[in-house]
Amino acid sequence: MQVVAWAKQSWLGIMKAVQFHSFGGPEVLRLDDVPDPVPGPDDVIIQVKAAGVNPADTYMRNGTYRIQPPLPCIPGGDAAGDVLAVGENVSGLAVGDRVFAGVAMGLDFTGCYAELAKRPATHVLPIPDGISYAEAVAFGVSYPTAHYALFARGGARSGETVFIHGASGSVGTSAIQLAKRAGLKVIGSAGSKEGLQLVLDEGADHAVNHSEPGYLDTVKQVCGGGGPDLILEMLANVNLAADLELAALHGRIIIIGNRGEIEINPRMAMMKELDIRGVMLWNVSEALLTDIMADILAAAAEGTIKPKVGREFPLADAAKAHELVVQTGNAGKLVLIP
Repeated sequence: MQVVAWAKQSWLGIMKAVQFHSFGGPEVLRLDDVPDPVPGPDDVIIQVKAAGVNPADTYMRNGTYRIQPPLPCIPGGDAAGDVLAVGENVSGLAVGDRVFAGVAMGLDFTGCYAELAKRPATHVLPIPDGISYAEAVAFGVSYPTAHYALFARGGARSGETVFIHGASGSVGTSAIQLAKRAGLKVIGSAGSKEGLQLVLDEGADHAVNHSEPGYLDTVKQVCGGGGPDLILEMLANVNLAADLELAALHGRIIIIGNRGEIEINPRMAMMKELDIRGVMLWNVSEALLTDIMADILAAAAEGTIKPKVGREFPLADAAKAHELVVQTGNAGKLVLIP
């Protein structure tokens, strides 16, 4: 068993980890000394080189998420690093392998804001060559969410036009890359000059500024007046009513993000025979998720997708990362570096 020698020497050691001991705002996060995680026979211990920060982490910290973890809690479901140890039943992974683990693979939302993370070996995948640790954490939520929204739920087909309403964040940039790989025409929105340039740099055919009046008219013009076939919506409580007006006849609107209620006129959905669909990773079947992850990793290996890292923070600045991840204007993935 590969873990025995290391276990005898240091399994009772102490690591640094971010925890919250009560639910609340970002100020409840603190950097603590905690015991190293202890592996079971089917587990892998990852020496974390990067941990992804997701909006869901902030909802769990607030105590408003559908999952309320026991306290104290180490947040974070996405991590990338090196295999430090494997359990006796684990095959296919070895000490020193570059790997990542993400929410999509096991729906585990905790344990990654730390120097070491424990995961079942079945929830751990190798990092493709040419992908850094910080980039790899985008494979845990951002890319599978974008893939699921575009294809399984959105039915995206080559030659169609997709409007990514909020395209400069991690899911948005992932969706741009995956859509272009699949042969779609891509329009993306952002709220700043820098965001617009990012959207274009990631491969979008057109970028519009959603902080300026009349930007949806520009989207219609780009679509020849008929509207996009598919809309990926990152902030439905602000934009869904406008999406109904914008979408093409028989269009599909996929809701990826929402932070409140909105009043809409369903008649527009009737008149255009629109489909309005939500996405949530925990509803994806294991078989479909396996196919999604295989396609994403194949695309990364062939170089047709490349995760966009926005900002990196030390573990001690997790509270700052939590403040930023729920704000607009993030350019790519926010990452913690132990």
